Amino acid sequence: MPIVEVAYARPDKQEIVAVTVPDGTTALEAVKLSGISGIFPEIDPDAIDMGIFGKVIKDPTAHQLREGDRVELYRPLKIDPKQARLNRAKKKA
Repeated sequence: MPIVEVAYARPDKQEIVAVTVPDGTTALEAVKLSGISGIFPEIDPDAIDMGIFGKVIKDPTAHQLREGDRVELYRPLKIDPKQARLNRAKKKA
């Protein structure tokens, strides 16, 4: 049975949970099995964006995991990166 990791980070706290999963487990199933939403109650596994090692997964319900995969859960951005750069440039001027 493969061992995968589920990772989530906030500015104040980060967690990586190792989970042993059955063959054919999807990214969404691994997140639910990890219990990470018990550590971070704001996580909604059915709605949060996910990726494997920085590459976004289009359909976490269908993406089957392999040994050693790390499922990363992504927080929504508070501000568009382009807007943030523009704001910094205005402050310097």
